[in-house]
Amino acid sequence: MREKKAIIAICLAAVIAFSPAVCLAQGTTTFSGEAVALKASVLGISLDLGDTGALPSSGGNLSTSLASVNVAGIASADALKSTASGSGSTSQSQSTLADVNLLNGLVTATAVKSNSSASCSNGQASTSGNAELVGLTVAGQSILVSNPNLSISLPGGISVIINQQMSSSGGTSGSITVNALHVTGPSIDIVVASAQSGITCS
Repeated sequence: MREKKAIIAICLAAVIAFSPAVCLAQGTTTFSGEAVALKASVLGISLDLGDTGALPSSGGNLSTSLASVNVAGIASADALKSTASGSGSTSQSQSTLADVNLLNGLVTATAVKSNSSASCSNGQASTSGNAELVGLTVAGQSILVSNPNLSISLPGGISVIINQQMSSSGGTSGSITVNALHVTGPSIDIVVASAQSGITCS
């Protein structure tokens, strides 16, 4: 009987000793993030270039770069670079490209950049992001971008969304994805300069 009581006492001591550690682990801020310079699926051809890969939940730093890409009839671009990081109370991602040409000149831009961030303040999550496009033309027309989610419809069922932003936040967690350009149509799905950031506050 004494042995049984001793075992119970040891078990209770272990639970009490380890419970704070368990609570501490549950209260750690976690991160998400990924940046992709160019992702496309056109007529069965798939591209995934300048992709940092997913940021670990513990955070860190990821980066990748590519001098140039040229896939005839689909896309060409120079100086592709993507970064994603998470530490402290902030997660952030960024993607940049130069001299972008999509679908034989249907969409062109001298410089394209997207950035996103998610952060914690007093245990509450908030997100922000934006896209910058220099020298943007769509179907030969110069486009100035100010507001997010500008959508342009073109013949043939093609749609171009500029500075596309999708976000969700509520209480302790938040996530945002910014796509500088998103072109869709029959058998066409092209995303240029995508930056996703997310955080869950402790």
